[in-house]
Amino acid sequence: MHRFMFLFIGVLVAASANAGDPSVKKTIDYVQKLQAANGAFRPFEAKSDEPTPGPTLRSTSAAIRALKYLGGELPNKEGCVKFVESCWDRDAGAFCDEPKGKPDVFTTAVGIMAVVNLQLSTQAYSDASIKYFRDNARTFEEVRLAAAGMENLKATTPKVELWHKPIAALRNDDGTFGKGPGLARDSASAAVTLMRLEPSADLPKERILKVIRAGQRQNGGWGKGDNEIASDLETTYRVMRCFMMLKAQPDNVEGVRSFVAKCRNADGGYGIAPGKTSTVGATYFAVITMHWLKTP
Repeated sequence: MHRFMFLFIGVLVAASANAGDPSVKKTIDYVQKLQAANGAFRPFEAKSDEPTPGPTLRSTSAAIRALKYLGGELPNKEGCVKFVESCWDRDAGAFCDEPKGKPDVFTTAVGIMAVVNLQLSTQAYSDASIKYFRDNARTFEEVRLAAAGMENLKATTPKVELWHKPIAALRNDDGTFGKGPGLARDSASAAVTLMRLEPSADLPKERILKVIRAGQRQNGGWGKGDNEIASDLETTYRVMRCFMMLKAQPDNVEGVRSFVAKCRNADGGYGIAPGKTSTVGATYFAVITMHWLKTP
């Protein structure tokens, strides 16, 4: 408990110091401007000739977490809380991306993250969402998100044998995961999921680290398996989370910083890749990646 409190205070102190940096302030301003009148957040700022996107739970959860690590204020917190609560489907025991929408594993996981980062009680959501994860997570991506939701709840992960099948399907004989250009992304994603499901999981950690270090691309980031050259912030975030959980760092730390910087736009936000339009999701990936580089 004391260790958790020290870590939490450390995050707050670091975030407070960062908030005074002009570039950080611009990113805070970018995220805050995405907040709608009801307190929820839109995923991106539409161009003048485009319709304004509606706020969603996914973008709201990303904004809450980005502002936390940036040290920025969450405006209209009361409205934000009400929006998150309104996305809860009591009958399904899960979260929807918008009020009265259709729940799924992804939105339930990010809904739990929003609840936790808003420092709300998880009592009304915990048992029902755990059951929803157990009954509905089947694909690898669903299991990955369910494991993240469970971690945020600090709950004991239910023993669901079906959750291990999509992970096992990715496993190679040497204990790494995936193939070809996607080897680093898949190995990082699977390793993080297993460590969340079973903290004592027997993983070939040095082999995993070797693979994800080798998978860093020339531009400093990591990318998907459908391209040997391009990198993106979402994949880079996944790999950096694996480094963080293994208490390690990539060989080329400055390369990661350089790649993240290339994804930054004039509005203070970040696109998912260099030259792409800013979104709140990509901005969160950039912010948390830079945070992990400061706290190995």
